[in-house]
Amino acid sequence: MRAESYYTAGQFALIRARFFRKPVSCSAGILLIILILTGFFASFLSPHEPNSAGANRQYINGPPQMPKFRDQDGSWSKPYLCTFEQQLDRKTLRRVQVENCEKKRYLTWFTRSWEYQLISLNLGFTEFTLTSNLHLFGIETGQIHLFGTEKAGKDIFGRTLHAIWVSLSIGFLALTIKLTTSLLVGGISGYFGGRIDAILQTFTEAVRVIPSIPIYLALAVAMPDEWSSETRYFAIAFIIGAFDFPTLARRLRTHLLAERNQEYILAAKLSGSSSSRIIRKHLIPSFLSYIIVDTIINVPYIILAETSLSFLGLGLSEPVNSIGVLLSQAQDVEVQQSLLWYYIPVVFFVLMILAFVLVGDGLRDAADPYSEEGR
Repeated sequence: MRAESYYTAGQFALIRARFFRKPVSCSAGILLIILILTGFFASFLSPHEPNSAGANRQYINGPPQMPKFRDQDGSWSKPYLCTFEQQLDRKTLRRVQVENCEKKRYLTWFTRSWEYQLISLNLGFTEFTLTSNLHLFGIETGQIHLFGTEKAGKDIFGRTLHAIWVSLSIGFLALTIKLTTSLLVGGISGYFGGRIDAILQTFTEAVRVIPSIPIYLALAVAMPDEWSSETRYFAIAFIIGAFDFPTLARRLRTHLLAERNQEYILAAKLSGSSSSRIIRKHLIPSFLSYIIVDTIINVPYIILAETSLSFLGLGLSEPVNSIGVLLSQAQDVEVQQSLLWYYIPVVFFVLMILAFVLVGDGLRDAADPYSEEGR
């Protein structure tokens, strides 16, 4: 940012300029955008359905199939896969998958396969659904499993992409609940003060002192077994979001207690603005940069909470695809010894958490006007 425009730039322009001077945070932001887009377009990127309908019963616990670009004589070729055939291992007396590169199966691009929904709107009086069966890639014959398959023959590649979106969507939904509750409680408590502040702060403190993990576990166990996957999805998001608001609410309350006696708030009152308008249009925007940074920093912790519950079998469960559900399948001794491709979703999980943390740290430093780079 030029020196002459620094003093006339708005708050978000300054934050953006400081953030773009941090190469690590920018790289993490690019990675985060790629992961979000990958999860959003999971159905387009997945050659097979991530559920039982797309399972390959002939390739159960099959290893990853990586395309080859060279023939056996070393010459370049179109991407292809060798055909996998089952043979009996005479040492272990178990059937194993053996490559037969004499039978090549070439990759195809923008193929037509299983059908998925692009848009689904239910307006009450009418329902609009847009579907597609177009996929980025496929295989001439049989199936392709870039990340291998699990014990039911389901494609780990497709399940991982869909799990990214499910875990992200739960995080964003829980954050929406947390943000709404924090703004409501903190805004009312900080603006009005007095007895209302005392009552709301007593409630906030009561929620804050409850250990998060035990209450998550208790409420997850209390969910009825007959609940559908969709109901458990929203219940997990509500539980995580509803018990994570006290910290942001208390900080917002402290800010509003200091700002409510400023001259611009008095001018708004004299001009006839209502209390809700003053909180919404003047007080909360003055604290908006911190709210945004706090929200982004808390995304990985909420995703970790959902993943932990699903990993323990208390959150989402089969046939839902989430990172925690996929990781829960990797607890078997056989998986830990010989089926290491079950851990491929861990790589995406670590990258997603790391990207959120680095972006959050970069935004936190960029939003601090007293940081070394912001002077």
